[in-house]
Amino acid sequence: MKTIFIFFILIGFFQAQAKTTYPDPKNFPEVTAVLTHAPNVPPPTKRTKPARVKVDLETKEVTMRLADGVDYNFWTFGGTVPGPMIRIRVGDYVEFNLHNHPSSKMPHNIDLHAVTGQGGGAEGSMTIPGHSSKFSFRALNPGLFIYHCATAPVGMHIGNGMYGMIYVEPEKPLPLVDKEFYVVQSDFYTKGKYGEKGLQPFDMEKAIKEQPEYIVFNGNVGAIAGDNALRAEVGEKVRIFFGVGGPNITSNFHVIGEIFDKVYSEGGTKVAQENVQTTVVPPGGSAIVEFKVDNPSTFILVDHAIFRAFNKGALGMLKVTGEKDPMIYTGKQSDTVYLPEGQATQTLPAAKAPEKILAKNLEERIAAGKIFFTQNCKACHQEDGNGIKGVFPPLAKSDFLLGDRKRAIRTVMYGLDGKVTVNGNEFNGVMPALGLDDEDLANVLSFISNNWGNSAKEFTPAEVKAERKK
Repeated sequence: MKTIFIFFILIGFFQAQAKTTYPDPKNFPEVTAVLTHAPNVPPPTKRTKPARVKVDLETKEVTMRLADGVDYNFWTFGGTVPGPMIRIRVGDYVEFNLHNHPSSKMPHNIDLHAVTGQGGGAEGSMTIPGHSSKFSFRALNPGLFIYHCATAPVGMHIGNGMYGMIYVEPEKPLPLVDKEFYVVQSDFYTKGKYGEKGLQPFDMEKAIKEQPEYIVFNGNVGAIAGDNALRAEVGEKVRIFFGVGGPNITSNFHVIGEIFDKVYSEGGTKVAQENVQTTVVPPGGSAIVEFKVDNPSTFILVDHAIFRAFNKGALGMLKVTGEKDPMIYTGKQSDTVYLPEGQATQTLPAAKAPEKILAKNLEERIAAGKIFFTQNCKACHQEDGNGIKGVFPPLAKSDFLLGDRKRAIRTVMYGLDGKVTVNGNEFNGVMPALGLDDEDLANVLSFISNNWGNSAKEFTPAEVKAERKK
């Protein structure tokens, strides 16, 4: 019995001796963290030793754009979705100050997945409107971590936009690259359907059922597309710090036309895989991907659960400029006619909507037509209406569409198969019939005929109906 007692005493002694002791942060140099809004990334710390790092972050509830014509009352860190990216170094002692703007209606806090402590800091940062809270933590583990609000109901706070990322650099930092980008995917649950105009409230029932109307990059549809696209030059190395704020939907992150040379999966510090096409990132998770851009192109960032990209908003762009290398990619080298037996115009069934909101004037008709065009026609005819040379005819200043209103209606109504000449150029392909009702068909034709230099009278459902009867 005496021997057992001595044995346990020795175990306790060695455990006490093995306890890690940390240096007093009062002897560390003091720095203020650089916070950047997406898609920008804070610069590397360029430090070889830990520091006392001060972080100031404000929570604020603001109404902003979710999609064209669609507003949403976002709950935010730093006034943006996602919240600012924070960059520190492993071993740093962080003084975190959370300020809740006086205009807020809700208390907020923060759970940083990089924090080893109660609630990831949520317990020490619960802050009512018009107040500030402070807590401190030591960054024990390097990696790329999500942060989010953890105030009840947690899912609603996250679902309204309260998340961001903090990168804790390892002692041996990642190699320098030419461009770094910060991209976060998230899902939104609105009362109205995708694209429905006006200020849209949060829908708890859809959130619980995990049925989002929107799945987007960096807080809204088109946040990193078009004029907002990420940009790089041929030959540059690109690194994307990618995360999923959620609250519910896992991402299948893919860049169309590129391959990830390296993937640091799950936000860790080791290269988990090389030469990767698509990497899976769960809600509350992250990944770091790296690749070199070898040819000029517009590379499309998507969630490869592909309807999310083209019908819910999870689509971005990386526009790369520079000199083409035909030894890597040539583009189309020939275009010949192929007509096997049994060809026929394809038909897509019409979607049945529970309610139909009818346009009251030309402005509303054009707005509704734009939504349909964006979801169904833009991929072929392009955002500027110029189509794709030799493949899809232009709609901009189209003598084919504008020259004969009845022909334009029939084309969209029944589809088109075979040769057509548009603006002096011949095209030979198949356009599927989309199965539109009279209202939607009039809307999309009114949008097309009043954009990109086109000017024509409003197409009406009555005009479409008359042509359909024939």
